[in-house]
Amino acid sequence: MLESDIKRVIEQVSRDRGIDRGVLIKTVEEALRSAARKKFGTTVDIEVHYNEELGEIEVFQFKDVVAHVTEPDLEISLEEGRKLDSECEEGDSLGVKMDTTTFGRIAAQSAKQVIIQKMKDAERDVVYEGFVDRKGEIINGIVQRIDRGDIIVNLGRTEAVLPAQEQVPREAYRRGERIRAYVLDVLRETRGPQIILSRTHPQFLVTLFKTEVPEVTEGIVDIMGAAREPGSRAKISVASNDRDIDPVGACVGMKGSRVQSVVQELKGEKIDIIPWHSDPARFVCNALSPAEISRVVVDETTRSMEVIVQDEHLAVAIGKRGQNVRLAGKLTGWNIDVRSESQYSHDMRAGYESLMELPGMGASTADALYEHGLYSVEELASATLDELIQIKGIGETKAQALLESAQQVLERRQEDGDIVEDEEVPHVSGGQGDPEGEAEETESSDEPTTAPSED
Repeated sequence: MLESDIKRVIEQVSRDRGIDRGVLIKTVEEALRSAARKKFGTTVDIEVHYNEELGEIEVFQFKDVVAHVTEPDLEISLEEGRKLDSECEEGDSLGVKMDTTTFGRIAAQSAKQVIIQKMKDAERDVVYEGFVDRKGEIINGIVQRIDRGDIIVNLGRTEAVLPAQEQVPREAYRRGERIRAYVLDVLRETRGPQIILSRTHPQFLVTLFKTEVPEVTEGIVDIMGAAREPGSRAKISVASNDRDIDPVGACVGMKGSRVQSVVQELKGEKIDIIPWHSDPARFVCNALSPAEISRVVVDETTRSMEVIVQDEHLAVAIGKRGQNVRLAGKLTGWNIDVRSESQYSHDMRAGYESLMELPGMGASTADALYEHGLYSVEELASATLDELIQIKGIGETKAQALLESAQQVLERRQEDGDIVEDEEVPHVSGGQGDPEGEAEETESSDEPTTAPSED
């Protein structure tokens, strides 16, 4: 780097490595400054700068102009100084240009090491800056190797890693194969930027639809959410900002061409496209499609819904191993409890009968409790006095008596161990807090399904 053609070298490295020219110049200046200090010590006042006209790095040693020199490395006589600058006076600081070839082999080697290290650091910064803004994008690469289950992907200028936990089960890749993945994160590490990829993230699915559906890119159709069980099934919710555009149809495409392109990229993962709705109950019903919903009981305080379906639709609503209701819960953000009509009717009847068994309970009072959502002795016992007083026909005295009776019945049941199990009827819960779900295996359609749009 001490050659006279340093300008050409800087230009070439900047072009080939993509490193800013100014960064390279500063790197070379620092390297020569380090070499000079290695040769002459740290007490010497050294200044290094790049001469753009000459295309070379110039090194100057500054010395104080004095009448009598006592430290030759730091001082210069007035007589010698005026040979270099006729106008200099005592007390001035005069820069003397140094011959860089006098630095010696060790100093030159030190300069070379600094240059190499700084160039590596500059390259890492260039790579980091080039990818940090690409978080959330889909990127293409080639499988370089597999290291302890992690797939190392060649991106051209650098490598990325697809961790084992971000890979879709049953997907297998071999060296040299092309791969597409979602840029999950870009980390600045000492060894260079670490680019983390994912093929399991829900946003990978969302971004794939953005690339396939022009209406999504243009903002006409919004993807409101996505939920996946990677490699098996996924659901996305969509809404339209134009009443003339069907968001589900736009994402499906002509003869299913758009959704099938996404399915092929995900190696056959089934995708349900769900019309989003501002009413949570209707949104949940859409998310459980194609099952037909009889009624929905909403509990805002616990953010849960009890969804009742006809017995013949229970298997469809639940899905294979509870998958359909589990994905619907993740998509909507509600805890969903799917039950059959027969189970629901059985529970309602048992709850009503438990109310009628209370002392002083009449049919009119039981009906009034029912209308206010108190369907059993358990629910009555958990109610407050103020809640019961608000019910027509129930005063404070009667409310207190009902609460005491209900609580006594529950205490007696607990003492006697009289816990009656309901008859075994399949039902399943799903939601954000229930990632695995609880259901016996039931079959559902293997074809991607789409729910009809709501007016």
